[in-house]
Amino acid sequence: MNSYQISGNLVDILQQEIYPATLHIGDGHIRQIVRNSNDYPHFILPGFTDAHVHIESSMLVPSEFARLAVVHGTVSTVSDPHEIANVMGVEGVQFMLDNGKTVPFKFNFGAPSCVPATVFETAGATVTVADIEQLLQRDDIKYLTEMMNFPGVLHQDPDVMAKIAAAQKHNKPVDGHAPGLRGEAARAYIAAGISTDHECFTLEEAQEKLDYGMHILIREGSAAKNFEALIPLLHHHPEKIMFCSDDKHPDNLVEGHINQLVKRALGHGIDLFKVLRAACVNPVLHYGLNTGLLRENDPADFIITNDLKDFNILATYIDGIKVAENGKTLIQPVTTPAVNNFVCQPSSPVDFSVPASGNTITVKVMEAMDGQLITNALQATLPVQDGHIACDTQQDVIKLVVVNRYRQAPPAIAFIRGFGLQRGAIASSVAHDSHNIIAAGIDDASICTAINGIIAHRGGISVAENEAVQVLPLPVAGLMSNLDGYTVAQQYSHFDQAAKQLGSTLASPYMTLSFMALLVIPHLKLSDLGLFDGDKFAFTAIEA
Repeated sequence: MNSYQISGNLVDILQQEIYPATLHIGDGHIRQIVRNSNDYPHFILPGFTDAHVHIESSMLVPSEFARLAVVHGTVSTVSDPHEIANVMGVEGVQFMLDNGKTVPFKFNFGAPSCVPATVFETAGATVTVADIEQLLQRDDIKYLTEMMNFPGVLHQDPDVMAKIAAAQKHNKPVDGHAPGLRGEAARAYIAAGISTDHECFTLEEAQEKLDYGMHILIREGSAAKNFEALIPLLHHHPEKIMFCSDDKHPDNLVEGHINQLVKRALGHGIDLFKVLRAACVNPVLHYGLNTGLLRENDPADFIITNDLKDFNILATYIDGIKVAENGKTLIQPVTTPAVNNFVCQPSSPVDFSVPASGNTITVKVMEAMDGQLITNALQATLPVQDGHIACDTQQDVIKLVVVNRYRQAPPAIAFIRGFGLQRGAIASSVAHDSHNIIAAGIDDASICTAINGIIAHRGGISVAENEAVQVLPLPVAGLMSNLDGYTVAQQYSHFDQAAKQLGSTLASPYMTLSFMALLVIPHLKLSDLGLFDGDKFAFTAIEA
């Protein structure tokens, strides 16, 4: 690579100093920083790092995610390949590694710690302790991903503890996932070696975990939004806070990324250097990333912005290569093959009926919470029509269905409030954590049509009304498209609007739908094996 120079007002986050300087770049590194006394209209600062993200949730393969993210000044991510691992195991992790290396972007993948996430659902693969040990030996695997099985940690499950021990042997951090865990249980979980949590949803919980020595990630994704609740922490704990998106749909990624959180944090009156430490520095130091921080001999990873208030990104550089300029990506697309694990066959409407006697029946109902992963556990009395339980849109209680995509099996059926659908159904093969097919709808015909549309494409999201269906195919593991990222974002926006035209009141209906099978988040969820009580960590009957 040719040597070159670039000048501007350098923002030195580590020294908390801003000064005019010229960077001398050579072979992808910063060879020298020379101060001067010139006036510059722009600022040079380290690029942003998303401290915890599932690339798969963008519905884009890593190479396409990178093309969109660099426009917003993101140069690296701490990426958990948990989603594709639940579908395809280590083969899926390798796919993410290989595809990520086709573009100039710093994906930092981890070894997925919980595949399958629980024994109460059917996943497409298992990642064993031996697999974890092999993965952690690799230089391109940076950490052990979120340890969602916090009961296993607290009860010292042998497999769980062996995975943590493997990470510690290789001096790699262990990510946490323990929503609502408090007191001595939280202390014990952290003492086992868990270093972060991105699941705090109250300031008190996050403060307690900070006091016990944990790093807290402030998350603002497409569904889970904890920024407003947790941002006050940054005033007093700048060395312990990071920003992350966790799960971000493609339309939201087109709009912005970590740069949005930087701007919002500044709007809360937080000191610039504290904000930039969370956005740029802390993830690099905590995970030992090969991402430059504007020091001599660092990789030349940096961004140029017009000011330090709005953070409009003028250019992004990674290893000295300009990868974005003036809102346009400069990363070229690459051809990506479709890899998958999808077996199930089409269904019939009768498969989704729930027999019942009498005129009414009282059932357990999960309540979806806009902007949260947790659900409430409620009850509702529903009509019985022609010997089957019917939905009641006046109560906003509709049917939720999960279909096993890895083998032929009867569907699991429950009832849900909070989606607001008045007509039709929506469905998705993105359903955390095991990624079976999940659908919500007001009638069995529409639910069946939505699900069969996904089966026909071996993965995707769909919207249906009676026998009419539209599908956005996701041929890569049933999670991601291999098309241009901007095209996928535009198509996804169409489906988001279509769901809202059916009556959905949620900000992100498909993202919320995808989490209704996430058993490790309380209170009620639905796996392919049945309705699940997240508080008792056991299955429960539909009837109240």
